[in-house]
Parts: sequence; C-alpha cells; structure tokens
Amino acid sequence: MTSLPSLSAADLAALLSSRLCHDIISPVFGIQSGLELLDDMPGDKESMDLVRSSLKSAVAKLQFARIAFGAAGSQTATIDLNDAKTVATGYMDHEKPSLVWEGEPGFVPKNFAKIVLNLIVMASASISRGGEIKVQITAIDPFRASITATGERIRLQPRLLQMLDGTNSDEAMDAQAIQPYYTLFLAEESDLAVTYEKTDGQVIFAIAPKTNATDS
Repeated sequence: MTSLPSLSAADLAALLSSRLCHDIISPVFGIQSGLELLDDMPGDKESMDLVRSSLKSAVAKLQFARIAFGAAGSQTATIDLNDAKTVATGYMDHEKPSLVWEGEPGFVPKNFAKIVLNLIVMASASISRGGEIKVQITAIDPFRASITATGERIRLQPRLLQMLDGTNSDEAMDAQAIQPYYTLFLAEESDLAVTYEKTDGQVIFAIAPKTNATDS
C-alpha cells in the first residue's frame, strides 16, 4: 500500500522547481558551451551542432515539464493524450531508451496524463542503458494504463520503492525523490493506485482505480 511522508506545499513547490532546474541545466550548459566555442571559432560546424542539439533537448524538456509538472490549463482541465504522447516522444528522443506508445486516444483529466509522464521518466531512469519504454493506455473511463521498462539491469530508486511499498523513510525529501512523491501524490488525489512488478530485465508500473473507490 502506498505511503507518503508529510510535505508542506512550499517544500513541494521548491523541490519540484529544483527537479526542473536539474533536468534542463545540462542542455542549457551545452548551449552556453557551444556559443563560447563559436566565439573562438566562428562558423565551426561541431559547435553549431552542439548548440542545435542542446537547444532541441532544452525545448523538449520544457515542453514535457509544462504538462508533467505544470498547470497546463485550469485546475479542472483535461489533456489530450495525443499531446502527452507528443511531449513524451520529444523528451525520450534525448534519452537512451526508445519509446513506444499504444492504446486508446482521448481526453483525460490532467492528473492522469501527468502520472503517465512522470512514470515514463522513472521507468527510463530504471534502465542502465538502451532498452525500451512502452506505454499502453488500456482504458479511458475508468482510466487504466501501464508503463513498462525493458532492458538490462533494471534498478528502481530506493525512495520510490519505499513509497510504493508503503514504508516511510527518515531521510529528508530531495530533488531526486520528489518525482516519485509527486507522482504518487497525484494518484492519491485522483483515486488511482500505482503498483509495480519487477524482474531482472523488466519493471511494469500499472495505473488503475483504487479498489475502494466507488463508481459514480
């Protein structure tokens, strides 16, 4: 059973901001380095390629973060799953695993899409190199989906496992642990459960309505 440590709204906002900065600082530094090289070697092709690739990565990460972390509309907004797929594809173009997205299209409450996107990042981080992330949207109403990471040496973040398994840690929350916290917080707010099954070469995250949730 999922268990989340207590965290204030101010700390949640601060840690999510730190996480976002962590994600985009590398491509931004790449842009800076490329421009500095161009100052010394105007017109250098490799420097221009570095600027272009770093810029594309930064834009993709920001577009992804706008939905995965941001408001992306009003509090009651729905999100087109095709838009979520587009930003996920752009994000994963700059990561080592490949992305496959299958299943039903449609509009879902924004928190549902945010949970999927954040689980994609955590699934990708669980693979040491290469591999594949597969998203399957099996139902829209009630919402059901799975995110599967397949690759070598699957390793899940310890704090994620603690939260999924319902065991709290005395360690302070940090920018790395905030993503699983935020994902499971959104699931709690949405009456959804996130579960997982793990083997040496695969982990499957499943999203489904809570068993104690009542149908309207």
